Amino acid sequence: MEMKDMLAPPPINLPADPGADSTADLTAGIVAHPDSPLLWALLAEQELDKNKGAEPTAFITAYAYARTGYHRSLDRLRGNGWKGWGPVPFSHEPNQGVLRAIAALGHAAKAIGEDAEYDRIRQMLSDAEPECVATLLD
Repeated sequence: MEMKDMLAPPPINLPADPGADSTADLTAGIVAHPDSPLLWALLAEQELDKNKGAEPTAFITAYAYARTGYHRSLDRLRGNGWKGWGPVPFSHEPNQGVLRAIAALGHAAKAIGEDAEYDRIRQMLSDAEPECVATLLD
């Protein structure tokens, strides 16, 4: 039987990402919706994929996109009642952009050799939604 922490905050279920309908053209989407964690995550993931196997310096742009997405994610979470901890279920589709943006920062940090940040991001995702770590980081 699973024990529930009675002091834990309720899961965060974000409203729809403001850029969810603008994924066809990421650059135009970000100009229209700079507050969209999903669009920043997609842009960072695209940049990470493009540079697989490259030298760490090739990942600076991906890191910048991911860092922006990470901060937009924190803004979105906090704006919807998150206090810095608690569950953020990956199964709730509007949460996925936030979790992907956070994971993209982990990947970009690892790519440039910032292992301490990768570890911090991995722990943050594990605290928010343990099951998503294998999907998003491994």
